Amino acid sequence: MLDKVVIANRGEIALRILRACRELGIKTVAVHSEADASLKHVLLADESVCIGPAPSVDSYLNIPVLIAAAEVTDAVAIHPGYGFLSENADFAEQVENSGYIFIGPRADTIRTMGDKVAAIRAMKEAGVPCVPGSDGPLGDDPETNMKLARDIGYPIIIKAAAGGGGRGMRTVHSEANLLNAISLTRTEARAAFGDDTVYMEKFLERPRHVEFQVLADGEGNAIHLGERDCSMQRRHQKVVEEAPAPGISPEQRMVIGERCAEACRRIRYRGAGTFEFLYEDGEFYFIEMNTRVQVEHPVTEMITGVDIVKEQLRIAAGEGLSYRQEDIAWNGHAVECRINAEDAETFLPSPGTITQYHAPGGPGIRVDTHIYNGYTVPPYYDSMIAKLIAHGETREFALARMRGALAEIVIDGIRSNIALHQDICSDSAFMAGGTDIHYLEKKLGL
Repeated sequence: MLDKVVIANRGEIALRILRACRELGIKTVAVHSEADASLKHVLLADESVCIGPAPSVDSYLNIPVLIAAAEVTDAVAIHPGYGFLSENADFAEQVENSGYIFIGPRADTIRTMGDKVAAIRAMKEAGVPCVPGSDGPLGDDPETNMKLARDIGYPIIIKAAAGGGGRGMRTVHSEANLLNAISLTRTEARAAFGDDTVYMEKFLERPRHVEFQVLADGEGNAIHLGERDCSMQRRHQKVVEEAPAPGISPEQRMVIGERCAEACRRIRYRGAGTFEFLYEDGEFYFIEMNTRVQVEHPVTEMITGVDIVKEQLRIAAGEGLSYRQEDIAWNGHAVECRINAEDAETFLPSPGTITQYHAPGGPGIRVDTHIYNGYTVPPYYDSMIAKLIAHGETREFALARMRGALAEIVIDGIRSNIALHQDICSDSAFMAGGTDIHYLEKKLGL
């Protein structure tokens, strides 16, 4: 097992990684910015290293400083968590070239899956269903691009190959707007990602967002842990997630899950990963792969009993997979609400000091959070401060537990989006299951 791990992240995921390390007897090093000295995982870690001032670019995104933290503490591995540098191939490469273990996929895998065009090509070769599209980057010939769009059928969507986080995409409903949309998306992609490569896909009108969790050892062995529904979104950002996805049959789960696992075997994927699909009219369409642990991984853990973060650590240590596919069983239903420090109506961030915090409890309730009474939420980072997870024997039971937990949780001193989650979890369409990715924005009038 790994001797000592640098946790190159902050907030709830850093604390989650620390706890997994403790269970496996791994010593921990917490790196933190000057603004994050009072984070819970920093106070609990075996060692801590300040890596710079508050801005992420000077701390959590500073590759040389993160590697130096591993060097001065004599650590053997670095866990990137999610966000920040977790899907940065250059970071993974520099970590391993410096003699440390990167707890995640190899750099070349991250590069392939980070390039949406290359990822789609790899998935098609593995038999994973994809959205009809250009099957490669768009060229500069207007006539060729217009013919492609006609063959696919409007509406279509133009996407940046290096895009993510809801940026670098533009929907086109008619040929009159096509060439301008391609040009604008190229410009946006170049500014945001330093790469103006774009491609074209069929735009699905009312899809759901369904994703599959995989684990692989990098030696050609891989399993899947089933699917999650993440369709409750605002501006392409997930708000509520659940597992399993409503309306997905066990047969569909095994067919698509096995195709995802087979894709991992083909590319010799290492670690935890997620295949994201759009799902419409009973069909799955691959859109991208996230080469890291997901924010919403707890719902899968709750229904399978598999500790995904501990599996990441075991795989990085060379121990391989702890499970075979036949070992995986899905029990009950789990729902996760992302609790953010923001106004529930305006969505404006609400940093400040938490004057009172009370966590909900009871059977089937889990809270992943780094906050505590007196903790000051800084204004420099993502506004998520907690993940509230409820598990039950059925979806209805899980939602009932979630409504109870949302009524119990207390976070005073700052604003939060708890009221929004109470509204969602009492919404008749959401309770029925199967809402599409546009439902929440329509409900909010956005």
